[in-house]
Amino acid sequence: LLFGDTHLHTSMSMDAGAFGDRLGIAAAYRFARGEEIVSSTGMPARLSRPLDFLVVADHSDNMGFFADLYAGKPNIMADPKGKEWHDRIEAGDGVDVALELIGLFSQGKFPKSLMYTPDSKAYASAWQQTVDTAEQYNEPGRFTAFIGFEWTSLIRGNNLHRVVVYRDGADKASQMVAYTTLPPMGSPNPRDLWKWMTAYEQKTGGHLLAIPHNGNLSNGLMFP
Repeated sequence: LLFGDTHLHTSMSMDAGAFGDRLGIAAAYRFARGEEIVSSTGMPARLSRPLDFLVVADHSDNMGFFADLYAGKPNIMADPKGKEWHDRIEAGDGVDVALELIGLFSQGKFPKSLMYTPDSKAYASAWQQTVDTAEQYNEPGRFTAFIGFEWTSLIRGNNLHRVVVYRDGADKASQMVAYTTLPPMGSPNPRDLWKWMTAYEQKTGGHLLAIPHNGNLSNGLMFP
């Protein structure tokens, strides 16, 4: 029997970061492998039994945005809304910012000027960091660090989320960035995710698995 987690967010995800997660991908793998880390609240934390595997499944949409927002990167602070969110988080208003971010995204009203689209350098860098960190902490025979992401479709607020897990290493996973939900480069339709997965496998010779989660929050839309 092998024990692990197939769905974990870090500060790279917009919602987890805004709700208070200050730990990055490396800390997640270190914790899963049994190391003691200092949590976002400042308390030491350690598993009583290390995991055998972990999928860091940060949201593909706007991947890496929150980490830059929290750090006050120049491109974020140059935008009035970005600066407002940064300053509010610094003032301890992170929960309300998180709810605002999620609400705007689910309604398709997230500021375009602050979107990290798949064709941007910031997005490509975030995905490469995801891939490289998994490679760094993967230790065959002892601990498996799966490369992965969460495709977060919210059709009218209904949850159609899928966690996409790679059977591959960096050589294949680096050839295409993660798939998002925003057209024209992404889609909220799961069938388009399947098409993207097929295109990835044909291009790289790799293998992908998509796992649905929280189908109970889809209001029945996921099951057909």
